[in-house]
Amino acid sequence: MAPSFDNGSSLFDFVVRDGNGVKGMVDSGISKVPQAYVQPPAEQIDKKNASKHGQPPIDLSKLDGPDHDQVAQQIVKAAETLGFFQVVNHGVPVDLLESLKDTAHQFFSLPAERKAVYRAGVSPTPLVKYGTSFVPEKEKALEWKDYISMVYTNDAEVLQHWPAEIRDVALEYLRTSLDMVRKLLHVLMGSLGVEPDESKIDSIIAKKTVNMNYYPTCPNPELTVGVGRHSDMGTLTILLQDGIGGLYVNVPEDAEIGKKGEWVEIPPTPGALVINIGDMLQILSNGRYKSAEHRVRTTSTKSRVSIPIFTTPKPTEKIRPLPQVVKKDGVARYREFVLADYMNNFFTNPHEGKKSLDFAKI
Repeated sequence: MAPSFDNGSSLFDFVVRDGNGVKGMVDSGISKVPQAYVQPPAEQIDKKNASKHGQPPIDLSKLDGPDHDQVAQQIVKAAETLGFFQVVNHGVPVDLLESLKDTAHQFFSLPAERKAVYRAGVSPTPLVKYGTSFVPEKEKALEWKDYISMVYTNDAEVLQHWPAEIRDVALEYLRTSLDMVRKLLHVLMGSLGVEPDESKIDSIIAKKTVNMNYYPTCPNPELTVGVGRHSDMGTLTILLQDGIGGLYVNVPEDAEIGKKGEWVEIPPTPGALVINIGDMLQILSNGRYKSAEHRVRTTSTKSRVSIPIFTTPKPTEKIRPLPQVVKKDGVARYREFVLADYMNNFFTNPHEGKKSLDFAKI
């Protein structure tokens, strides 16, 4: 029997500790958003007044032809301004993208006990974590999201440890995305005046994680968020969003596009993938590339899924702005640090915009 969701501690036990997630709460038949999920007014997303990002997706197939320089310029400009762009002809089969979305819906429809075996503290492997919200123990208001997170080490360990229901399609998604990631990084590093060899690129995407995010239908979407304001901590994120939409990006203060501080929606484009710059690429570029502050709205009509791949350096890697860029800029804007320390700061605090970058700022 479901607990009273008006009681904060029994809700927390049911949703977080017992692994029922937001989906279990919604399936119990709630008619309104429990108080624990009501965001402060400043964090609520006003869908009516948000504009849509109008830039067409970038055609990556043209990187291999006479239009290479023009397409490279589009990628660099997007990385320097919004930190977000969409790509098509990216090399990941479109039928695989459809299969991924279907597989994610099927996985989150499984009984709670099948998913809950992977929750923090009891998961049989450190490579797989099932959870809800972001840091529920510390958040003033919980986020309306369940997720499964799968770290890639090698194919053999994936076959042994990732959930059988999703591992094959998730692994294929990762495999088919990596050429695109390397192409994008060749362009972005080249524009910084850095000759990008494969070993350098491999070092900044050494750790790869595939997540499946699930946003159940919400009776009062205007009161909640699926994910709060944040930037991704890694190098590049590749995101498959479904056709429902709800991804919003903040226009940075120093961007030469749109209204500063405005939230723009990244509308879903069939067959496209969303790319966003993470904190590590902002730091490596000494601030030239912008990690994108973004958030996710919930919806009352259908449950929504999104499937990101996060690429990051190894936790033991020392990170600092690239010397070639610092030399050109005349000043380093970020200090050197070991990535594990940055990760510890990032993953133990609630989402709060781009505050995570303060850890590295000089």
